[in-house]
Amino acid sequence: MGRRLSALALTGLTGVVALTGAVVLLAAGCGKEGSPPVKGPKPGALPVYHVAQGFRLPDSATWRAAERRGHLVVGVKEDQPYLGQKDPATGVYAGFDIEIARMMSASLGFDPKTLAFRTIASANRETALQNGQIDYYVGTYTINALRKKQVGFAGPYFIAGQDLLIRRDEKGIDGPQDLAGKRVCSAAGSTPLQRIEKDYPKAHAVAYDTYSICVDNLLSLQVDAVTTDNTILLGYAAKAPEELKVVGRLFSQEPYGIGVPHSETALRFALDDAIVAHEKNGDWKKAYDATLGLSGVPAPQPPAVDRYPAG
Repeated sequence: MGRRLSALALTGLTGVVALTGAVVLLAAGCGKEGSPPVKGPKPGALPVYHVAQGFRLPDSATWRAAERRGHLVVGVKEDQPYLGQKDPATGVYAGFDIEIARMMSASLGFDPKTLAFRTIASANRETALQNGQIDYYVGTYTINALRKKQVGFAGPYFIAGQDLLIRRDEKGIDGPQDLAGKRVCSAAGSTPLQRIEKDYPKAHAVAYDTYSICVDNLLSLQVDAVTTDNTILLGYAAKAPEELKVVGRLFSQEPYGIGVPHSETALRFALDDAIVAHEKNGDWKKAYDATLGLSGVPAPQPPAVDRYPAG
């Protein structure tokens, strides 16, 4: 097919995110001349978060350090539009996960405008939390038992599922059962990569720091499939709909949580309370509508928060 790689090299490609059963992308630009611009929140569409006055959390060393510093430092992703994306021209972060981070800041008594965002690769999330590089992490961070041994999780605040992205003319890959002998790419340290390695050992797993590199390699025929959460994959497919498609058969459930240092039970509980409060007051839905909800699909029901005990 020639692949038209001059138009689809997709250097730094970031797709507009969609959610299977919840988000379907209607339009997105591919960066070509004459393409429509990527949609973004309409003026005034994002919530304005009320900053908690007089909030105190003395049992949290992380919160006390942030108070002395004057702001929170939050780990995020920068290559997932409508979830967590950084504008290379302005340095501004945007997306649903970014809004979740801002909600949490307000509830902890810090103006969201003071938030310092730090891009952290999937493989480095636990280390960043353990070493105190960040106060909490919001970035398609799946809660699981292994990670709970290393860090704490508030939430979940969203549920996604693992899927496969393939070339549109690919034959014979209809689900993970068809991956034997195939090169399957995902982000280093991610849950989707670990699942492929554990549950589908006949597949040849390939890891990179970002999913955008995986997609570039898929388009240039170096890998046969990319795997991660459906929220991310459908966006990449929408950037090159004539070249890529999502298989559409979820084979996992991915509860997204807010990562905190393992010992920070007080901070975790405060974030759990904040998630519930912002769901009840409408901020969660309004943030969703202004980001992922730009597809026109209604917001899903937020998942129940798992306020698990310390230990």
